[in-house]
Amino acid sequence: MAIFDILRIKKKIPTPWAKYYTDEELNFDIPNISMYDQVYNSYKEYPNNTAYQYFERKVTYTKFIKQIDQAALSFRKLGVKKGDIVSICLPNVPEALISLYALNKLGAIASMVHPLSAEEEIKEKMISTKSIYLIMFDSFYEKVKSIIRNTEVKKIIFVSAADSMNIFMATAYRISQIKKFEHHPLTDEYISWKKFKRLSYLVKDKEFSKMSKNTPAVILSSGGTSGNPKNVVIQNRAFVMSAIQEDITLKYLQAGDCCLAILPNFHGFGLSVLMHTPLALGCYTILIPQFNAKKFDILFKKTRPTCVLGVPTLFEALMNCNNEKDLDLSFLKYVVSGGDILPPTLEEKINDYLKEHHSNAKITQGYGLSEGLAAVTLAADRVHKSGSVGIPLAGNYVKIIDPATRKIVPFNEVGEICIHTKALMMGYLNNESETNDALQIHDDGHIWLHTGDLGYMDQDGFIFYKGRIKRMIITSGYNVYPSHIEEVIETHPAVLQCTVVGMPHPYKQEVAKAFIVLKDDFHGLFIKNEIKEYCKKNLAKYMVPYKFVYRKSLPKTKLGKVDFRKLQSDEGEDDE
Repeated sequence: MAIFDILRIKKKIPTPWAKYYTDEELNFDIPNISMYDQVYNSYKEYPNNTAYQYFERKVTYTKFIKQIDQAALSFRKLGVKKGDIVSICLPNVPEALISLYALNKLGAIASMVHPLSAEEEIKEKMISTKSIYLIMFDSFYEKVKSIIRNTEVKKIIFVSAADSMNIFMATAYRISQIKKFEHHPLTDEYISWKKFKRLSYLVKDKEFSKMSKNTPAVILSSGGTSGNPKNVVIQNRAFVMSAIQEDITLKYLQAGDCCLAILPNFHGFGLSVLMHTPLALGCYTILIPQFNAKKFDILFKKTRPTCVLGVPTLFEALMNCNNEKDLDLSFLKYVVSGGDILPPTLEEKINDYLKEHHSNAKITQGYGLSEGLAAVTLAADRVHKSGSVGIPLAGNYVKIIDPATRKIVPFNEVGEICIHTKALMMGYLNNESETNDALQIHDDGHIWLHTGDLGYMDQDGFIFYKGRIKRMIITSGYNVYPSHIEEVIETHPAVLQCTVVGMPHPYKQEVAKAFIVLKDDFHGLFIKNEIKEYCKKNLAKYMVPYKFVYRKSLPKTKLGKVDFRKLQSDEGEDDE
């Protein structure tokens, strides 16, 4: 972005967060390189540094680049070329990263697919993206054997979890899996990862064209502002820019440090912040293919990560682990929560836990979405306010508008969060109408992403996320924000968790309905009545939930977030 453009934006909108950056940090250039180039630069500077860790095995940048280059030749042998779309349907295993960067070197596009997707979901993804190859676990053969002929997929490359394990773990794994799943037939439609790699030896042309920062690189899935599944097309420059931004913000992250990749590769935060950014900065990523919440403390002790990012429920799980009595977390520099609202009470508990376990880190929050390549705002180190999701990353611009008029609302007033950044998506694949709804040109002449999220900005430029516009409840003409009700209810000493949704009402239009999980030591009618009175005392009358439902647990999505859609259709009564 040219300095002229930055100045023009500043004249149109307030940018109080700029005081936290130097002029050099605000005006950085995005080099004309690809994701692969950025990782290759790390290899040139830190050839012997670890690039990734998978279980007990650590792989250097030198070895990683060789793995990527070999896979790129194999893809070329299969006929993959610039602009082709190949789906990667794998958990956090080395083959997922190797394939991603190999495709990127070719100028092909990696479509990241949830490996636990249902059969029809995989089929729809292959059709909507017109993927020509699919890379997935061999144990998932049953999911695709009956659908693959109805897509444009030419061949499936099957990966085993054991392919990148050391010989002892691999042997034990293969023995344990012998009778657990149906093996794929030996036909031309399928090829193992080992045979795929050997294709590279048959390629004579080993020269590759250089890809630009504007080359499409990745497709991520998103519900967007409408909630319908869409394919988000991301360019190289978004990943390149994101790594530079996080290098600016995470000032204590150094080459050789490591990030724990618990969030999956098909999630924007997971792929960008916990995998690509470490690799772009000479750090390494610790790949976790299957997360066990009950052994989180053991995982910390084994891997000793510098940085960990997850949803709030992940950190709740950590505090409930009792496997390691004297867990030392002094190695942690950054603990970041994203993907869902972090209640103040939970934030305080996590910080107390970190301090008790010898860490100087404090949990902070970030905010983002796939359409803006995950991280848009971030709090870190001293640039932090409790409850805030941070300030815009350098080079990003955020404004809070009235959705009806597009006018910027005053500081501390809730409105829709809009984003301008060079890391914006190119658009939704083959979906012009949804793209035009999300990316809109404003009076300043710039394209702004309408997020469909509610929040406010304070005088210092800190953003406070308040939930989705669709979650906002309008009752008797009043705007009610579920997150505020949840915060109040969760301050009651008997409440472990609370989620508020809207329910129809004959004349108020909509009213609040609270789903509550009580702590183990609390139950009974007396406590329920006490919570209702607590709400009447601490909330405006129109905000008090019309109905309270008590549950043993709340439904979660595949990413560990509370599943609001299930709760909105839940008409059940209290769990006994």
